[in-house]
Amino acid sequence: MNARKFIAVNSREAFKLVRLELGEDAVILSNRKVSEGVEIVAMGSTELAKLSETRAVKPLANHVEPSFAKAEATSAPTPALRKQALNQAAALGAKVLDANTKREVTAAKQEIAPPVAAVAAVVPAPSAAENAGIMSEIKVMHSMLQEQLACMNWSDMQHRNPKQSSLMREMINVGFSPTLSRTLLDKMPADGDTTWVRRILGHNIRVASAQEDVVARGGVYALVGPTGVGKTTTTAKMAARAVVRYGADKVALITTDSYRIGAHEQLKIYGKILGVAVHAVRDTEDLKLTLSGLKHKHLVLIDTMGVGQRDSRVAGQAEMFDAAGVKRLLLLNATSGGSTLEDVVRMYKGSGVVGCIPTKLDEAVTLGTVLDVVIRHKLTMHYIASGQRVPEDLHEVNLEYLLHRAFKASATPSAFEVQELEFPAFMAGALLTPKMRAEHAA
Repeated sequence: MNARKFIAVNSREAFKLVRLELGEDAVILSNRKVSEGVEIVAMGSTELAKLSETRAVKPLANHVEPSFAKAEATSAPTPALRKQALNQAAALGAKVLDANTKREVTAAKQEIAPPVAAVAAVVPAPSAAENAGIMSEIKVMHSMLQEQLACMNWSDMQHRNPKQSSLMREMINVGFSPTLSRTLLDKMPADGDTTWVRRILGHNIRVASAQEDVVARGGVYALVGPTGVGKTTTTAKMAARAVVRYGADKVALITTDSYRIGAHEQLKIYGKILGVAVHAVRDTEDLKLTLSGLKHKHLVLIDTMGVGQRDSRVAGQAEMFDAAGVKRLLLLNATSGGSTLEDVVRMYKGSGVVGCIPTKLDEAVTLGTVLDVVIRHKLTMHYIASGQRVPEDLHEVNLEYLLHRAFKASATPSAFEVQELEFPAFMAGALLTPKMRAEHAA
């Protein structure tokens, strides 16, 4: 095992030497202060891999087998004895001589075998459990080193580029993901600021054009999303917009929600107020039959049942709409966390999803999280919903308003905000790859 020693004025310089000499996968074995500064003992990953190998004891080498010539050297024969030996060898023949030689060699090897076995018994091979324990400790040390190096890198960035570090912390605290924040700020010019960040974010948010407007374009659309996102209310809001523009006889409502108590009745109340017919369907064939009778309508909106994004019925619902040629609008709850919204988009997104509608903007403290998901998944926003009133609380997308809300500082400090001193440690953990997290967890 080849361990190397590195000495530098401080830990940062010592770690740099380790990375230059042994690579990113090196493991620190010891770290202590010395008179010259800091001493680090480290070794490369290839050397560590050898610890898990079980090595057998090699046999003794360079053994000189006994021979007749060596035996004869112990006593010098007389000429008479030598002549007699030659005569005997000629009489017995070469075969007898070879046989005797082989027997002596075999006997010599048998004498050497017991010491070799004794050596193997003294040094037993490590067990599988011991090897597993060693490798587990190495992985933990490797992950700790990676976190330390990442933490040091972000500390250096704070000193070298405090403005970029401050903007990064601001974006994360208002809900944007480290992935999007890092990608955007890496391209920021030297004179960039929050205004530049807002402008670039605005350029990357897709908003439906006048030609893509659902109410103006018409057709058949299903509003989908998890439980409690506001599908029924948003359906009524969109229907009200269409009624005002085209009349009640050009709009129809359909519900597939036969599970939730009162779901059909709630939509019927909205339909009665608007003067719009409401139909209930249960399966694909029923949906196709109903839609065939509504071909003369300008806009048909379908309110769907609310189920969790991981429910198996989500896939069946998508198959039903694809079979009937129905386009879908995905509703995103602006009050949900980033991981939840990411999961919702992953489970609901498909070729039939033409855009999204963020809802409950009036309840969200900040809009950074929902905007982040919209940008990274390249979803087209058609409307934004911010209340329960029909139809007043359904609005056209106003990017200036959304970005202002996204970066608006909260009057009350939050326990979830990352402070300046905590930022390097937070980013070190946030930027670990899935493989590194799995190794650390193991």
